[in-house]
Amino acid sequence: MSSDSPQSSIGGYHGRYLRIDLTKGEPTSVPLEAAFLRSYLGGAGLGVAILLREESAEVDPLSPEAALAFVFSPLVGSPLTTSAKFAVVSKSPLTNRINDSLASSGFAIAGKRTGFDAIVLIGKAKSPSVLIIDDDQIRLEPADDYSGLTNRETQQLLRSRIGMDFQTATIGPAGERLVHYATISHDGRHAGRGGSGAVLGSKNIKAIAVRGSHRVTWARTSELMTLAKQLSEKSFGPATAKYRELGTASNLLTFNRLNVLPTHNFQQGSFSGAIEISPEELSVARERTRTSCAACTIGCEHLYSLKTGGEPVRLEYENLFALGPMCGIKDAEIVLKASQLCDEAGLDTISAGGTIGFAMECVQRGLLKDCDWLQFGSGEALLRALNLIISGEGIGRMLALGSRAMAHEVGGNSLDFAPQVKGLEFPGYDPRGLQMMALGFAVGTRGADHNRSGAYEVDFSDAVDRRKVGPESVHLAIETEDKAAVMDSLILCKFLRAVFQDFFAESAEILALVTGWDVTAAELRATAQRIVAARKRFNILAGWTPAEDTLPQRLLQEAIPEDARANLSEERLMSLIKAYNLARGWTADGSLPD
Repeated sequence: MSSDSPQSSIGGYHGRYLRIDLTKGEPTSVPLEAAFLRSYLGGAGLGVAILLREESAEVDPLSPEAALAFVFSPLVGSPLTTSAKFAVVSKSPLTNRINDSLASSGFAIAGKRTGFDAIVLIGKAKSPSVLIIDDDQIRLEPADDYSGLTNRETQQLLRSRIGMDFQTATIGPAGERLVHYATISHDGRHAGRGGSGAVLGSKNIKAIAVRGSHRVTWARTSELMTLAKQLSEKSFGPATAKYRELGTASNLLTFNRLNVLPTHNFQQGSFSGAIEISPEELSVARERTRTSCAACTIGCEHLYSLKTGGEPVRLEYENLFALGPMCGIKDAEIVLKASQLCDEAGLDTISAGGTIGFAMECVQRGLLKDCDWLQFGSGEALLRALNLIISGEGIGRMLALGSRAMAHEVGGNSLDFAPQVKGLEFPGYDPRGLQMMALGFAVGTRGADHNRSGAYEVDFSDAVDRRKVGPESVHLAIETEDKAAVMDSLILCKFLRAVFQDFFAESAEILALVTGWDVTAAELRATAQRIVAARKRFNILAGWTPAEDTLPQRLLQEAIPEDARANLSEERLMSLIKAYNLARGWTADGSLPD
């Protein structure tokens, strides 16, 4: 393979991706045509397009034939705030559908400097290995010494051996054991709701280390620098102030007050112990440090100390919800310890907490035998369950599969209250009281995911009655989904949404300054629709049926106990889904037109 990066005439791109066949040990530089890049941009959009080219939709996600892509974007390495992000795209072992996770760290910058717009892995190494990409020098090294190590331990040991100027992405013990919601870790952050860590583990790769010297050019550098400064200044404004103050965890008390905080596996919409674990309380009782992602001026990440000492713990709304109210835990120390355990082992906190909360209700209903210890509100039970997931022992084997697969094993009516869509566990929003979000969850190609559809923004606006959304409003959900598709492909942080006055026009300006393309707002809208359709096409090839676009029966048959008006019937949801599909230009049942 040539050691020189091709001189791409497009600003922001190298014009190729690195394809590594781990079985054969063969790297290949694959060209990316300008029209292809312009059609899918980068990140999540380019990732699904590459996976379609690699024909990964119809294979087992944990098989050697499956592709796993680390995808950068034209903005990575630019002076634009929040642009040091990358996407990890694969078929999910949790859902068997498309899985595109986003993360921010120095790995994005170093990865792109290897001279590629994406790194795609296929095949399976002969034995557990570390993949090292040093510019165009690519090698596999034995990973025997790293077996069973946590993410932190692996990263520290690896960089001490190969050099601190490498950026690393690793899996913990959960990824090695192929837990279906294992994550990929880098600098204390994670990518992989849906099990990217299991996919990497199935390829016998414990870690990837990247370093490079290849840089891209920008089409209009001076104007880009000016715009970057303006965007950075806006990111310090009131639109992002609440995240700088207490982080996303500040949503906890708001959702609790509105009775849309999923509690005891969606059996309630509010939690009596919410104040005790809230960031408002934690900020008084514990030491707190605020940090930022790479190349970010917002600084929404908050770390809290443990009473027992040691490394501080990153706390966001989703891990606070999933390991707190979802499992009935009001002990802040337990929630923080559980979060730390997930981070070190490489477990997605949303799926871990959701699956454990589901299992707790199965015990409550007498559907799980010999697990009487697994009770709502028991911090000891939560930590024990997490350790069993990591070890694969006892009930940990079932818990490692996620709530949908576990429900199939438990039987009875358990699937009716398994907290998932397409196999992906719910984040901390009760869709009965946020019915635009209910639509977003039901039709989401990734499953119950709040990042691919920002429909909750509509619920919290004056545009709809969040408890009684009608088909006439589905265009508002589509608008948020299209915006997310562009943001996830450029890639920019979702917290920048509020700083744009005209999102598509301003995003087109950014892309034009980087690439030199004469791109317009209308073109970006069409690009968003193309990316959404590509995800749908992937799922159809993977076996999607219209019956998947729904919510658990509990949410369609019972109102939120604290709010009788928060009641979503199956008939209403189906009317929303039909209107959504037709507004997308698809068939009424959600199939793509010929």
